[in-house]
Formats: sequence, structure tokens, C-alpha cells
Amino acid sequence: MKTIDKKTNLFIILSGIFLTNALLAELVGIKIFSLESSFGFNPAQIKMLGDWVLDFNLTAGVVLWPVVFVTTDIINEYFGKEGVKRITFLTIIFITYSFLIVAAVTWLEPAQFWLQVNGKDDQGNPFNMDFAFNKVFLQGARIIVGSLAAFLIGQLLDVFVFHWLRKITGSKLLWVRATGSTLISQLVDSFVVLFIAFYFLAPADTRWTATQVVSVGLINYIYKFFVAIVMTPILYLAHYLIDNYLGRDKAEEMMETAAESSEGFL
Repeated sequence: MKTIDKKTNLFIILSGIFLTNALLAELVGIKIFSLESSFGFNPAQIKMLGDWVLDFNLTAGVVLWPVVFVTTDIINEYFGKEGVKRITFLTIIFITYSFLIVAAVTWLEPAQFWLQVNGKDDQGNPFNMDFAFNKVFLQGARIIVGSLAAFLIGQLLDVFVFHWLRKITGSKLLWVRATGSTLISQLVDSFVVLFIAFYFLAPADTRWTATQVVSVGLINYIYKFFVAIVMTPILYLAHYLIDNYLGRDKAEEMMETAAESSEGFL
């Protein structure tokens, strides 16, 4: 296999991992789960700003976003800013397209027999299958807008900080530039999505206070901070496998080229 084919195949594989996990994170993000209860612990009951006492009740999307973060850092390392921008914009287009299709499907009139299939819960209580389908697959437009805006800003900030740190560390200390860029970009991401979805675009009767947004954002960031640290060994494993796949010389050439071509924020 030619080296150029390996480079192309690597970008296709990384892009596929990135896109699949980002799209799935958006789709499953409607579910809110208790992190503590999932592991058999009592609620954290962390006192935040004001009188807020919060637990780690998180969107199910956080299970998949760490994979996106790691993949971003790998694409950053080998393909630079242009590689990250390309897959980020494509992902936003595909996610938008997916939700437009989902919205269009919910407008279709359900077949009567389908409404009766498995239309009862475990206690035998009936429920409307079409209503349940719509509730599961349709998120509020403001949440989608907030999520995509935060995703775009976070990705651009991640690639900028990554290569800024690389100028300081050189090709060494991968964990510094990878983890550092993720921690900074996700600090912004955690608050952008909440402010857009639950403060700026929310109806007056359901709008969160700025204190509540900051409190929930801090809880989300604490989780992301911990996960970013835990995922560091996986980043090194991926780096090792890719270097072996490309060949050490070609891998170093790609990383140097990526670093040299990634000046500026945009």
C-alpha cells in the first residue's frame, strides 16, 4: 500500500469515528442520567453558586463526546487545523441534515396498528407510541442551535490552543497540548450551549437564571475535566498505533507539516 493511500485511509477512518460519535451524541443527548446512581453511589449534592445544590445529572451524550475530543486531538496532530475544520463543518452539516429528516418524519401520520404495537409500559399502562417517538427524537430547536454553536466554537478553540501549546512543547509532551486544548475548549463549550439554549433563546417562563446556567455549567465541566485526564492513555495508544501504521518517518513529517500550516484561530 502506498504511503499516500495510508494517509487518506487514516483521515477517512478518523473522520468516520468523529462523525459517527458526534451524531450519536446529539441523538442520545435527550436522555439525562444520574452518574452517581449508575455506579451505585448517592447523589453528590454539591453546593454551587447561590442556593443551588446539584448532582451529576448529565446528558447521555457525554458518554460519546470524549471519543470526539480524542479524535479531534489525533486529527489535529496529523492533519492540522484544516483537517479539523473540514470534518467539523461536515459534521455540523450532517447533524443539521439528520435533525431535519427526523423533524420531517415526525410530521408523517402514524399507522393505526403501529400505535397499538407495544403500546404499554411494564406496568401495563397504555401510552401513545407516536407521541413517545416524537418526544424521544425531537429536541428543542434552541438546544440544537446551542449545541452546534458550542461544538463549532469549541472545535476552533481546541485546534488553536493545541497548536499554540505545540509551539511551546515541540513534538514532545503530547498530553500537555491534547489535554490542555480539550480542557480550555470544553470550558467554553460547557457554558455556550447552556447560555444559548436555556438563557438567551429560552421562553421567559422557562428561562434559567445566569446563576443557574453557571452552576450547571460548572458541574458539566468538572465531569469533562475528569474524563479528559482519564482519556490521556487512550490518546497515547492511538498515537502509537498510527505511527506504526504510517511509519515513524512519515508520521513525523505529517505532524510537522500540520503544525506549520495551523497558524491563527480561523
